[in-house]
Amino acid sequence: MVRKPALFVSSAYDVHPGVAMVQKFVAELPEKTGKTLEEWGELVEAQEFDTPAEKRAFLKSKHGFGTNGAAWVIEYTDGQPTWDADPESYLACAATFVDDMYEGKEHLRPIFEKLVEVGRALGDDVKVCPCKTMVPLYRGRVFAEIKPSTKTRLDVSLALTLDVPEQGKLKRNEQRIKKGDRLTHMISLEKPADVTAEVRKWLSAAYAAVGQ
Repeated sequence: MVRKPALFVSSAYDVHPGVAMVQKFVAELPEKTGKTLEEWGELVEAQEFDTPAEKRAFLKSKHGFGTNGAAWVIEYTDGQPTWDADPESYLACAATFVDDMYEGKEHLRPIFEKLVEVGRALGDDVKVCPCKTMVPLYRGRVFAEIKPSTKTRLDVSLALTLDVPEQGKLKRNEQRIKKGDRLTHMISLEKPADVTAEVRKWLSAAYAAVGQ
């Protein structure tokens, strides 16, 4: 039997926009494939595969699923609370994502909390939506991304324009620029006191840029 995760709602964060995408996928499965999500989960479980890779290959090669769709079915089948098919499951995971992200890096978490506070103060439309390895801030689109990159450094990536020059703490992120990523710049922080007026200015600039 397919196992469903228990639901625990956290109000510290906001529902990731990806949840709506998964809900659409689930709603359209019966019409597109002839089976509901639960039926696909039962079919996968009946195969008694040993690894997620085998399950993924089965869904993709035998049944034409894309990468994301196969992953969502597998997560549902395994009863993992990481699949984003409903807001409650996502919010339960969001708090865990952040806790896990800062395990062993607890001294960096106050920086994260301060950046979230600054981000939310920019407008009522700001959403804080944790993922497994980073926390994006949304205003319709992502305007900043917070990530503990090492045990001693937290990086804030910002959606600015390419004509913004490096200055002060603000650096260009050439790797992401080469990939065509919208998060073109970054600021590295090591302690809460590093969240200065300069950092607040660039967060505000990125927030304004995605609203244009």
